[in-house]
Amino acid sequence: MPSPTSDDPHIPVLIETILRECAPVRGLWLDGTLGAGGYTRALLAAGADRVIGVDRDPLALQMAADWAAPYGDRLRLVAGTFSDLDGLAGEPLDGVVLDLGVSSMQLDQAERGFSFMRDGPLDMRMSQSGPSAADLVNTSDEGVLADILYHYGEERASRRIAHAIVLARTVEPIQTTAKLAEIVSKCLPRPKPGQSHPATRSFQAIRIAVNTEFQELADGLNAAERALKPGGLLAVVTFHSLEDRIVKRFFQLASGQESNANRYAPAKVDTTARFEMVTRKAVAPDDVEVARNPRARSAKLRVGRRTDAPALTLAPAELGLPEIQKKGRR
Repeated sequence: MPSPTSDDPHIPVLIETILRECAPVRGLWLDGTLGAGGYTRALLAAGADRVIGVDRDPLALQMAADWAAPYGDRLRLVAGTFSDLDGLAGEPLDGVVLDLGVSSMQLDQAERGFSFMRDGPLDMRMSQSGPSAADLVNTSDEGVLADILYHYGEERASRRIAHAIVLARTVEPIQTTAKLAEIVSKCLPRPKPGQSHPATRSFQAIRIAVNTEFQELADGLNAAERALKPGGLLAVVTFHSLEDRIVKRFFQLASGQESNANRYAPAKVDTTARFEMVTRKAVAPDDVEVARNPRARSAKLRVGRRTDAPALTLAPAELGLPEIQKKGRR
């Protein structure tokens, strides 16, 4: 949920577009990625009666103490993951907004270990609990590491990088972001001007694996379908093609728009639309927003409106989630 590098660091990506596509904003909304509170405050200002702000990062909830009080009972803060949003809400919702990926406040804190631009402990845990990136990098089988880098980061040099990581950790454990970035960078050509850092894809992949982000996304989309009232809106902002592919697939299946490319395939059991698409295709930020906030350049927004059809649960395979084979660890 990157935010602009302006005087107000809490203006979220594509918020004006979300408010326009979801107008009129009213009733009960759930912000599944509270972060610094930008979406939540914008929804309340736009007319939402109440907002439930959910985040698994304890820091986000601690920071909310600085701004939440004036909203009184219009705002409820909840510790948890948006994969459980229907249970956390406890009542039908008029809208859900999900802003995926890592937040600016997480990237900007070296001690959280998300960024190769700031040396710090190799952590990357959004919830600040459970196995860390260092645990994954130092104990995973080489083949598992290669699969993670390839499927979660689309890194074509995944096998070379995984082999280099395994070699390096035999000398000493890999404990810092700078060390991991150095190992990855040595496996790849020097970037040309304007190209991203060589470690970008690898860091993305490891972060996704540590936080089980794709499974959380699949579960969160299904949970939103269960939680939304007929007419309720689901707005999802993604920041890379793998996320957007899952969200696009979900909306295609949930809106009955999936084409049957194989005429010999069995007919689909139920093509009843459970969502109607508000945005015909993904909406990107305009040049003004990208100039104000370069981190927004890869963002895409998709919005769907819930129908009154009964909710279904789509399996991860139906949504095209990459599958990592859990091999032995060493």
